[in-house]
Amino acid sequence: MKRNRRAKIVATLGPATNSAAEIEKLFETGADVFRLNFSHGEHAEHKSRLDAIRAVESKHNRPIAILADLQGPKLRIGVMQDGGVELEQGQAFRLDLTGKIGNAERAPLPHPEIFTALKEDTQLLLDDGKIRLRVTHAGDGFAYTEVIAGGRLSDRKGVNVPNAVLPVAAMTDKDRADLDFALSIGVDWVALSFVQRPEDVAEARKIVQGRAAILSKLEKPAAIDRLDEIITLSDAVMVARGDLGVELPPEDVPSIQKQIVRRCREAGKPVVVATQMLESMISSPAPTRAEASDVATAVYDGADAVMLSAETAAGKYPFEAVAIMDRIIARVERDEGYRAIMSTAHPDPEKTAPDAITAAARQVAETIGAAAIVTYTTSGSTTLRAARERPVVPVLCLTESRATARRLVLAWGVHGVVTQDVRNFSDMVDKACRIARDEDLAQKGERLVVTAGVPFGTPGATNILHIAWVGE
Repeated sequence: MKRNRRAKIVATLGPATNSAAEIEKLFETGADVFRLNFSHGEHAEHKSRLDAIRAVESKHNRPIAILADLQGPKLRIGVMQDGGVELEQGQAFRLDLTGKIGNAERAPLPHPEIFTALKEDTQLLLDDGKIRLRVTHAGDGFAYTEVIAGGRLSDRKGVNVPNAVLPVAAMTDKDRADLDFALSIGVDWVALSFVQRPEDVAEARKIVQGRAAILSKLEKPAAIDRLDEIITLSDAVMVARGDLGVELPPEDVPSIQKQIVRRCREAGKPVVVATQMLESMISSPAPTRAEASDVATAVYDGADAVMLSAETAAGKYPFEAVAIMDRIIARVERDEGYRAIMSTAHPDPEKTAPDAITAAARQVAETIGAAAIVTYTTSGSTTLRAARERPVVPVLCLTESRATARRLVLAWGVHGVVTQDVRNFSDMVDKACRIARDEDLAQKGERLVVTAGVPFGTPGATNILHIAWVGE
């Protein structure tokens, strides 16, 4: 099944898309990657969904990527009197560790790690930023604040602390249990929530030990301060605009999004733009024009993938949401302006033979009008370099590793095929031509640009570029 677009679609599974038939319909409509959200659902539910995805993969003979999204630490206030109280602008309000039911003067905040990071003038955002507090005085296990923006504060609302690096690990005990389970059932990607520092990614990598690729979700402004280090340690990055949009001024989010996408492209790491992309389609059969523009902007920026959350997990129109996202991406990619942006935004290649070969492959493919670029890869690095170039033609990835093929589904423009390793140069060219034709990526008489590394099977050793004619 060949997609008529390069950017990929990540679809979240949930109550609205729980059956095998619904999952298959999402895939046929355009979903490339399926997200299992471990903030909701039991392990047995996630296992059932994974089994259904693998059945679709086998039926259609197409690699499908499965992303396990860990919940991460959730900072919340405790229980409030009568289920909630009204806070007035300008009033004093105390937060503490006592655990007593909250009232109009104070609230329990059962997170001692937050208090260690508080100082005068620190801002606290409650209930997705609807309520804003400013710390006037903080001590051991308590903080006095002034209400800057009031409203109703009800039980267990979330707490955000922008402009502070909290001494909170990116993984809770629940996350560790979920991660062990996700790895045991064979997910391809693990999304790490609440990443603040490179050490968060390094810790997860020690646990994962190569059994899945790691995607870092950027939700905290503190992560932006160490963006390059986090990208270096990650296999991919997500612009998680939910919490990021709460903790940053709204006018800052678009430029931060572009900055993250640009840095990821420079590093050759896949980048996903997520949250509220087609939010209105949770209850409406069509998106707003602003939402369509939002999806298009992410594609124009060069994102590898765009993600649907509640739209497909719990919305009334999950298939329509995937279908319109598919159409928006395809329309953008037909725009001459899009191709001009991709052509002028090539990151400079590193001074290595693999980067030189890959950059040349794009240029040769454009010059001779090739039908596709074919990469032979073991680890996926050769293919990711080709995707980083954003060529005008598809990137056909040939690998004998099913795990590699699945992970590369997330990458821009990559069409993966699992095949046995090649024996020699002639076998490599013959197999490239045959598979390109069988996959409807090339016709008889068209040309392919083939890149590979010799000796075959050596990760990261791209050193050959070959132009091949497709025969019968």
